[in-house]
Amino acid sequence: MALENDTQAPDFELPDQFGQTVRLSDFRGRSAVALVFFPLAFSGTCTGELCELRDNLELFQAEGVELVGVSVDSKYTLRAWAEQENYRFTLLSDFWPHGDTAKQYGVFLEEKGFANRATFLIDASGIIRESFITAPGEARTLEAYRIAIEELKAA
Repeated sequence: MALENDTQAPDFELPDQFGQTVRLSDFRGRSAVALVFFPLAFSGTCTGELCELRDNLELFQAEGVELVGVSVDSKYTLRAWAEQENYRFTLLSDFWPHGDTAKQYGVFLEEKGFANRATFLIDASGIIRESFITAPGEARTLEAYRIAIEELKAA
């Protein structure tokens, strides 16, 4: 079961697509985070979703929200995908221990071996303020992000 709103977001330490270590706690006191779990790099739905986020990055930047994607792909896969698609935001590798961060957030699909499409909007104090999850194979809408950012601002 996915973590609920108004709870402390679990801290984590994962490599980004460049091999640099990123911790959720690095953002505390500085900025809110949109933590975007997605199943797999290079898949059609995931590419469509993240390209839409890339094309609307200003939506996040204007509100001081750091966009961070997370999947079970290796950092090498994420880097190749980011370069191919010109992603200018952080992608984190939840590769090993396999899916551990997704499990902490309650969105790892054991039978599939990857995370569901789940988004958590985490404020600068580390509290989950908004979240939404779509069914497997169903893309998240940009409107869902707009609504979540508005709710985050109101919290």
